[in-house]
Amino acid sequence: MIFRKSLIEIALKEYGIKDWPGKSHNPRILEYMKGGGFDFIDDETSWCSIFLNWCCKEAGLKYSGKPTARSWLNIGIDLLEKDVRCGDIVIYWRDSPESWKGHVGIFVANAGDLIYTLGGNQNDMVCILPYSKIKVLGYRRLVTKYF
Repeated sequence: MIFRKSLIEIALKEYGIKDWPGKSHNPRILEYMKGGGFDFIDDETSWCSIFLNWCCKEAGLKYSGKPTARSWLNIGIDLLEKDVRCGDIVIYWRDSPESWKGHVGIFVANAGDLIYTLGGNQNDMVCILPYSKIKVLGYRRLVTKYF
């Protein structure tokens, strides 16, 4: 039997990895891109979904295979807010609810009107940050790709 690390455990091991300013690019972020099957060559590309794809692949979970945050709205099981738990996925809108732009990360905790999310490209790094519940597009529970 193969025992895999949890999504949270994999993401937390990357905590603190950040973009490099200027023309240099963090090789670890480039590894997320390559490991996730993406051809980007810089850490200036929005990489929240790329990071989550890499983490899910490492964990043996289904993943979107796309660099866009909103692509996660079609992966896994749709959840109501009351059913979400640590390790589930949360998808947010950016700019406006109708925009194609978004953000995606791993749900950590509820705190009133805020949701703490572990993810990549949050303040240009892997970290935990609070986001407003008003910007939530959806919550998803991922399943293993092997079953």
